[in-house]
Amino acid sequence: MSDRAALLKGIRRWLVFFVVCLVLSGATAFPLVHELRWTESVLRALGAPDLLPGLMGWIARVRDGLDTVDAKYPFVLYGTDWLAFAHLVIAVAFYGPYRDPVRNIWVIEFGMIACAGIVPLALVCGPVRGIPFWWSLIDMSFGVFGVIPLYVLRTKIKRLEALTAPNAPAARAV
Repeated sequence: MSDRAALLKGIRRWLVFFVVCLVLSGATAFPLVHELRWTESVLRALGAPDLLPGLMGWIARVRDGLDTVDAKYPFVLYGTDWLAFAHLVIAVAFYGPYRDPVRNIWVIEFGMIACAGIVPLALVCGPVRGIPFWWSLIDMSFGVFGVIPLYVLRTKIKRLEALTAPNAPAARAV
């Protein structure tokens, strides 16, 4: 297998990994009410109320809120359906880099910018919405951990670009 073919194979594997994570992250926004009830019961079975009372208090508060919204104002949950849909649509955009990574590197860079944007969003909107700071840290971790595979992808795509460019210099800035 040539260096170019091996690099392309690695890029595609990283893309599939990232897209699967993005789809799973989005898909969890559809069944929020049931998911939170299940999470709360699992945490109770594991003894979390004694070990992590703050977490359990937050989970119970969010579940109460979702139960109320679901019972009285289910149309509000339509917003989380759109959140899930947005994740799925963004995941489709990564088909471009799968087909032609060099030409569509902008999708990777767009994803990196989006990951960076999670941090200020959580820092600003979290306190406005009454989200505990420790939960905002969890939200920010999606951006921090999400940018890692995207950075790896960008680096690999830049290497692929250097390999495929005519008369390309041996070393190229990433």
